[in-house]
Amino acid sequence: MAATYDIPVVLDRREGPYGEVVLRRHGELLQIIANGCFLMDTSDGRSERLLVDAAYRALDGRPEPELLIGGLGVGFSLAHAAADPRWGRITVVERERAVVDWHLGGPLSAFSAAALADPRTHIVEGDLLAHVNETSATYDALCLDIDNGPGWTVTEGNEGLYSPAGLAGCARALRPGGVLAVWSARPSPEFEGTLRNAGFQQVRTEEIPVARGVPDAVHLAVRPG
Repeated sequence: MAATYDIPVVLDRREGPYGEVVLRRHGELLQIIANGCFLMDTSDGRSERLLVDAAYRALDGRPEPELLIGGLGVGFSLAHAAADPRWGRITVVERERAVVDWHLGGPLSAFSAAALADPRTHIVEGDLLAHVNETSATYDALCLDIDNGPGWTVTEGNEGLYSPAGLAGCARALRPGGVLAVWSARPSPEFEGTLRNAGFQQVRTEEIPVARGVPDAVHLAVRPG
């Protein structure tokens, strides 16, 4: 008998200001596709959890630090942060209304419902770069989980977030000694240099092995005190 394979099923398709976003189910997995390119799925979440934990460790015991997460995604980063009582206020900025809807009572609520019900959690619908440049709020940690990271963006406009101007905005949103943690689909030595040139200190990279191919990475940097 020939082997059978699950066929992806589209659950929702939206045309937004930045292009098409699709939520589909492939077997037991939920997948987000942006402009025809795979972004993320619900298969693992190790690197998203490391993103949050590495940021917390780098804060060296700062009490009830306030966290800004760039990108809601499938909810792994938010869920992990909200499960840790040591975090204070948790703000998530997501620019795709579709992604927000998929979490607020949609298929992705299975991964984020408890975190969204946490009184520390606040969702901001908007562009992260605009948020860090316009908000008067500051944070102890900023975790970026947007697109595929600095070396390979697939959604229009996301490149600017990882540029010197974008990183300057991230630094403005951080308190002195605050931590910037950036998820990436692959390690980027070039981005480490960009972080240093933007004035960040203690720049380093943690790699997360994957089943096949190059490892995921979390780039860490500290705003000077």
